[in-house]
Amino acid sequence: MPATPPVRVLRGRKPTIDADRAASERLLEVAADGQQAVRVWTPHRQVAFGRRDARRGGYERGREAADERGFPPVERSVGGRAVAYDGSRVLAFARAEPVADFRRGTDERYERLTADVESALVDLGVEPVRGEPDDSFCPGTHSLSLEVGGSLRKVVGIAQRVTSDAALVSGILLVEASDELRDVLEAVYDALEVPFDPDSVGGVADGSTVSPERVRRVLESALVGNREFVLEDLDV
Repeated sequence: MPATPPVRVLRGRKPTIDADRAASERLLEVAADGQQAVRVWTPHRQVAFGRRDARRGGYERGREAADERGFPPVERSVGGRAVAYDGSRVLAFARAEPVADFRRGTDERYERLTADVESALVDLGVEPVRGEPDDSFCPGTHSLSLEVGGSLRKVVGIAQRVTSDAALVSGILLVEASDELRDVLEAVYDALEVPFDPDSVGGVADGSTVSPERVRRVLESALVGNREFVLEDLDV
């Protein structure tokens, strides 16, 4: 029986948004070659719009609203509504794996990744709740929130992209939600005419004193698990 190949871990960030997005696309290529791949990183400052946003009448106004606030607008190929990265306190994460039949395994992949993210948050000293408050950013079925003052605040959103031979389950994790982040999301969602409550935006720091780098390390470890891994440094 052939040995299971090690997980390829991509660590760091390329110098531009476009180069960094290309690095993330490589995760699917690695998986298509039969190797699991993991990446947890701090994306450049940007607002990443989903394909559903691009079909709305207010899409161009939303892009302008993001750009005016210093968040370059981009369009992503996975996920639903717009998400914002501030370049320092918001993480992205992804795990890609080979698939034998793209029609099967979607729910199981969501469950495995969600459970691993939950485990990482517990290790960081917070108690995640599955689900999300009303009118949250990038609303979806696969979200994690924290209870703060009796109300839920969303801290994690998860999406999935499947090709004929690989699957990528990825998401966003807010370490700290600044007023600046809430402001740009409110302006973007207002332009798109999509309901949004700024108070629904949370961060892991709401429940624990943690740094983005510590969160990144703990989350990366949870996504790799007890598998051997080989490291690819994107900062080089």
